[in-house]
Amino acid sequence: MISMAVEETGKMSKLPVGIQVYGLRDLIENTPDRFEQVMMQVKELGYDGAELAGLYGLEPEYIREVFDKAGLIPISAHVPFEELAADPEAAAETYKKIGTEYLAVPCLPKESRPNAPGYQEALKEMARIGKIMKENGITLLYHNHDFEFETLPDGEYAFDNIYAEVPEEFLKAEPDVCWIKAAGQSPQEYLRRYKGRNEIVHLKDFYKEGNPNLHNTEESGTETGIFEFRPVGFGMQIWEPILDAVLESDAKWVVVEQDRHYDLDPLEAARRSREYLKILGW
Repeated sequence: MISMAVEETGKMSKLPVGIQVYGLRDLIENTPDRFEQVMMQVKELGYDGAELAGLYGLEPEYIREVFDKAGLIPISAHVPFEELAADPEAAAETYKKIGTEYLAVPCLPKESRPNAPGYQEALKEMARIGKIMKENGITLLYHNHDFEFETLPDGEYAFDNIYAEVPEEFLKAEPDVCWIKAAGQSPQEYLRRYKGRNEIVHLKDFYKEGNPNLHNTEESGTETGIFEFRPVGFGMQIWEPILDAVLESDAKWVVVEQDRHYDLDPLEAARRSREYLKILGW
């Protein structure tokens, strides 16, 4: 693990900063031969590691070589829930070759989301998958969107229900502060609530106007409002209290994620996010 910056007081002043490769997919999805070049550029921007979202047809051994060459840490990978459930052992073997410490459920399919018929079965599956990952030396994470803040029949938020129902030894948290805030909740409160369970925190900024349908994140606008992703520091989030809460929550990493870039080049967006975090001492 990369060493942390330490203040004169001896208190941790920051965490290593990674980037979610999903935000760079337009650069490599159809040109996987550019993977090494893009990872080199990520390192030049000042990122310490990267979180994968697919292998783009590349061999895991090659991806590990690229990370080593670039000087990046392969932090984690988002792996579709269906893939993890179908063969968790195979997923573990693949990502052990890359060296990721974590695998994350990026999103539940619609039929498995809160209040859908498959929700309870999904909870059982995550416990099963998490147990197998633990046996393989990997920590399973859950990455939230906004729909985890729908209330269940007993009035509980699904976000809290997931972590209550799946044992902590089999499932840690990867809170996404954009979706927590966009759902009308306090990122700081949720980070502190799950102190010790947060392993990676997704830093994501956004602009929201009106009452858009947040579930459809492929659209920048709807009939009732606008929702667009922004580089960190260029949206509506107030970052100092969020970052303070990240540290207080005992997280291990922060990972910048920007799902869509609109007219902005993905690497330019990544640069802006990283530069803003540097201004804040990260």
